Amino acid sequence: MTGIRASLERAIAIKRESPGIVDAISAEDIGKFPDTNLAESLQRVPGVSINRTNGEGSLVTVRGFGPNFNLVTLNGRQLAAANVAVVGGDQNSDGAQGTTRSFDFSNLATEGVRTLEVYKTGRAAVPSGGIGATINVVTRRPLDNGTAGLSGSVGAKAVYDTSVDGCLDCGSKVTPEFSGVLSWSDPEQRLGFNLFGSYQKRNFTSISATSNDWNIIPYSTFLTGGFARSGGACTGAATPTCTVVKNAPTNPNQLVAIPNDSRYHYAEGSRERINGQATVQFKPTDTLTLTADALYAQNKQREERSDVSNWFSRPFDEVTFDGNTTVATATYLHETLGGQKDEGFEAQSRAQKSKIEDYGLNAKWEISPTFSLNLDGHISSASSRPDNPNGVSSTLMGMGANVVAAHSVTYLSGIPQQDITLGASAPLDINDVGSSIGRTRSSIQNQKVKEVRADFGWDLGEGSRFDFGGNFRKVETTQTYTETQQTLGDWGLANPGDVQRQAPGALQAFCLVCKFEHYNPGSDPDSRLAFRGNGAAIYSIMSPYYASRGNAVAVNSRNDNRVNEEIWAAYGQLTWKGEIGNAPARLVGGLRYEHTKSHTTSLTAVPAGIEWDSDNDFTVVLSNQGQYLSDGGSYDNILPQVDFQVELQRNLLARLSYSKTIARPNYNNLYTSVTVGGPPRPSINGGIPTGNTGNARLRPLISDNFDASLEWYFKPDSYVSASFFDKRVRNFIGNGQYTSPLFGLRDPTSAVAGSRSGAARDALQGIGADTSDVNLYVMTSLIQSTGSTAAAVQQFNANYNATARALDEAFIQSINNGPRIQANGTDALWQFQVTQPINNRDAEIYGVELAGQYFLGTTGFGVAAQYTLVRGNIGFNIGADPSQDQFALVGLSDTASGTLIYDKNGISARLAYNWRGKSLSGVNRQGSRNPEFTAPFGQLDMNISYEITPQIAITFEGINLTEESVRTYARDEKQLWFAQELDRRFLLGARFKF
Repeated sequence: MTGIRASLERAIAIKRESPGIVDAISAEDIGKFPDTNLAESLQRVPGVSINRTNGEGSLVTVRGFGPNFNLVTLNGRQLAAANVAVVGGDQNSDGAQGTTRSFDFSNLATEGVRTLEVYKTGRAAVPSGGIGATINVVTRRPLDNGTAGLSGSVGAKAVYDTSVDGCLDCGSKVTPEFSGVLSWSDPEQRLGFNLFGSYQKRNFTSISATSNDWNIIPYSTFLTGGFARSGGACTGAATPTCTVVKNAPTNPNQLVAIPNDSRYHYAEGSRERINGQATVQFKPTDTLTLTADALYAQNKQREERSDVSNWFSRPFDEVTFDGNTTVATATYLHETLGGQKDEGFEAQSRAQKSKIEDYGLNAKWEISPTFSLNLDGHISSASSRPDNPNGVSSTLMGMGANVVAAHSVTYLSGIPQQDITLGASAPLDINDVGSSIGRTRSSIQNQKVKEVRADFGWDLGEGSRFDFGGNFRKVETTQTYTETQQTLGDWGLANPGDVQRQAPGALQAFCLVCKFEHYNPGSDPDSRLAFRGNGAAIYSIMSPYYASRGNAVAVNSRNDNRVNEEIWAAYGQLTWKGEIGNAPARLVGGLRYEHTKSHTTSLTAVPAGIEWDSDNDFTVVLSNQGQYLSDGGSYDNILPQVDFQVELQRNLLARLSYSKTIARPNYNNLYTSVTVGGPPRPSINGGIPTGNTGNARLRPLISDNFDASLEWYFKPDSYVSASFFDKRVRNFIGNGQYTSPLFGLRDPTSAVAGSRSGAARDALQGIGADTSDVNLYVMTSLIQSTGSTAAAVQQFNANYNATARALDEAFIQSINNGPRIQANGTDALWQFQVTQPINNRDAEIYGVELAGQYFLGTTGFGVAAQYTLVRGNIGFNIGADPSQDQFALVGLSDTASGTLIYDKNGISARLAYNWRGKSLSGVNRQGSRNPEFTAPFGQLDMNISYEITPQIAITFEGINLTEESVRTYARDEKQLWFAQELDRRFLLGARFKF
């Protein structure tokens, strides 16, 4: 049987016959899975939600536990995972590092998969590591279907992503997908092979808006910390000494949210995926089957991004708050400048290549009619590596133009609406654009899994059996990250037009905000012009040019971390099948013992100092010193499991389950290195530098899981079910924090008595100027260069408009282009807020899963739906102290899906809607330890296929028909992190089966 209905029947059969709580998705036919993406298939399983990258499903959350807490296996074997999410995210993605255990399902083509199995309750025979679930990817084997001869299918699709309609330089608007499956077995079913291959490419564009950071501070700090003018707030017209503040909080301790900047991004990119599988089976006797199999997957992603950004110089002329009594968000901000500041036009090249390989051998031996042995071994490897032509993951070619005389932003329309006023240099053209800073990030994650196992089965008769066995896993994971920075024309854009002179034609003018279709960026005419180019190509020209003039490339960050885990396991599981009264029943009880030994080695790069580059820009300067630090630990776990099932009435099943499962810490929590980060602003104005170190002796998370379900299978293709689950988890990883100096680093912004910044603060107060970040940096720099406070004050006053209470912007830029401020012996030691992970949290996560499916007689029409409600006691407190890290479970959200189905007379059609509620997708982001919430997201997809003959079928698919957008935000919906428009995709294909 083939088609949607047959696929659903097979999935129901797996759900019904499996012990515990199991859901499955089955292929509709050989080489045809229900969706174009495995993650998007999984989202229709109750309790499963997904994360998307550029509109494609990638990571999976189950019952509120994110991708780090779920184990992915291939035919029962742990599949190696490496995931560096550089492409498709907001500006933080440029520095993405492969530090987690998450598996990216977008690496695997659906056509090579026979079944997806989701085990939501623990099993003694299943490897540990999945508190949320264990997801098993099952591929085809030639002797499984019992059909001799040659069979298979070949298919081709044309992919049209409607976002490429306005593409400027991203290749063909229609891209190909090819796949083929070939299977053969001899008439005696002694020998068989299976081959699968696929090639899939997609071109796309993306338009988005972001904010670099949100400062969460008390209102009193807003008034005195350089955000407002020295006279504080006024309610009438703005004056040189005060800032107009509307809806001002009445409590000085009330938290307020102030953005650093506003920015838009336009990206053009592609995704190219290649998959291959090969399986050979040999059955020399009726009781022995030998299998050798291999899997290969490669996924290359790239994008060229154009960035338009406007940073606030501060203090503001006018600010309006939204009146929220927990955290008041600035919804309108305006500043007029004493001259002209820069508008940023960064060109970003991102590219990453992921690869998975798995090679396995298996022997199944029926030793006797009642006793069997299964021997299995495999080696799996995964890598995620830079794929830019210059060998890095991302290149950020900083550029800008000093043309902005005034700048305002409104946060009320879903994305920031920025309005700029061009100064005397208007109109803006390409000769105004100068280089600033060039940066590169190179991120690599590699993992190798070696696993052997032996499973014995003893059939006790009448459906009862005893299974026992053991396995050994060795998991070796390495992660490296290197970040460089080079001063080109510098932050002050000292050489306008240098890009055009050195790389003529590399930049093109275009209207970036015109790319928005659903969000409204406003109608400011001065914000329409932007510039785009290949960041890596431009940097390859500008870097040697400035290096020859003494501006060398500096390494700002260098990580090298290695985690090795060895896991020994043994298990036993007893299955009883019989009757209780007249009701058929089954009881499965098992116990798994695991011993885990972990060892971590990390390179600590010793910093030489933290350089003060401009008002709120800092650079960690590394020395040539480095040392490897090692540590490790071991732990033992006993994991019981009990599943009870009884058929209360015919086709009405009740289940009760208890299991204990574990999930191991993320790799970055195990690292032994110590790293430092600069503050978001001078320490005298509240900036706090950060330090981080890991803990190689962390314990695993341990969950006691309770499940109960009631399931009614009233037809072979129809059922309804209700499940309740409760997970009580201990050893969650929180953060311990302490304040301490590190590496003897000194703070040039501390303003202690006798220091240059202290003299600068006193001088500013003496002349009645604000001690804003900008003024403090300029005055400190002048004191450093002149060696005299009096001379510094004289130069400052010569460029200071006392009426407007603002420095001339050209003068600020000239200071920014001058020597950096290095700490000296008069400065105090930096006081770092050091964070270290510790096992210090317990939590309870519980919820309800409702699911059903029904086909209306022989009409061919059917419907399927599911809803999952998840709750927990570990949410994020948006009103908490922004200087302290918080613990919260990432990924917790409600989910739902509904599908209308038709399957008859050679026509298979499906219209599916999938919805995920608000979820917490990140915590402790940047200096104010902000959360990252993802707004509710709903996607409507359709799939139609028609069998012209039993061998030939054509298909038409539509993805994201309503063009739903992705949006993330901080403590309030107005505090935007990332808003990305997503367009429809259409696929037209044909498949030939033989």
